[in-house]
Amino acid sequence: MDRSDETTHFGYRDVPLGEKQTLVNDVFHSVASRYDLMNDLMSAGLHRLWKDAMITALNPPRGDQPFALLDVAGGTGDISFRAAKASGFGFQATVCDINTDMLEVGRDRAVKRQLDDRVTFVEGNAEALSFADRSFDAYTIAFGIRNVPRIDAALREAFRVLRPGSRFLCLEFSAADLPGLDRIYDMYSFNVIPAIGRAVTGDAESYRYLVESIRQFPKPNAFAEMIRDAGFSRVSHQAMSGGIVALHSGWRL
Repeated sequence: MDRSDETTHFGYRDVPLGEKQTLVNDVFHSVASRYDLMNDLMSAGLHRLWKDAMITALNPPRGDQPFALLDVAGGTGDISFRAAKASGFGFQATVCDINTDMLEVGRDRAVKRQLDDRVTFVEGNAEALSFADRSFDAYTIAFGIRNVPRIDAALREAFRVLRPGSRFLCLEFSAADLPGLDRIYDMYSFNVIPAIGRAVTGDAESYRYLVESIRQFPKPNAFAEMIRDAGFSRVSHQAMSGGIVALHSGWRL
């Protein structure tokens, strides 16, 4: 089937599905070196608490038991470094990202943190992973799955590479669910965040896209159904910070 004429949302724009990955790549090429700084500024540091909650849910073994984590769209290494810090000597992480600039940032940081022997970086596409079936004990993706053109394909690949008894964890922006917070959140997102992006990286448009892409992402219950459709069991999600973020979980049983 020729899928070249299919369309997807890029922010609020409809673009041919085959072009979305190129557009997403352009966004992250432009912001890679200051990506984590921008996360601090945009979330007032809250992204650190959200990621800590993800690592707590991951609960990697603290002894010498082998544990292989696949962290997808995690180019700067933030999640894998946190997981390594919480783990024992049997821990190994593979960071898979489609963006070479983000991966270079991650590799440099791994060396500086003396974690390059425990965290490796691989260029790859979430929709077609190069890893063998049942290769990993956990799969994490933080603030990355909404940028995948075919989310259903990425979820199927996550299921494929996980061993039975392993866990899928996805941290992603969601819809604010507290009365009044949604209006404040929209005002901040569409006005303040692009301005921060312009001031720090010289690129307001990339951050306007990131804000818009959040609004296009499926609501938590709809995304949970997609995770189930990929084969996962015991699917759940936890809202944080008034619903601004949700931590999604599923098990390959």
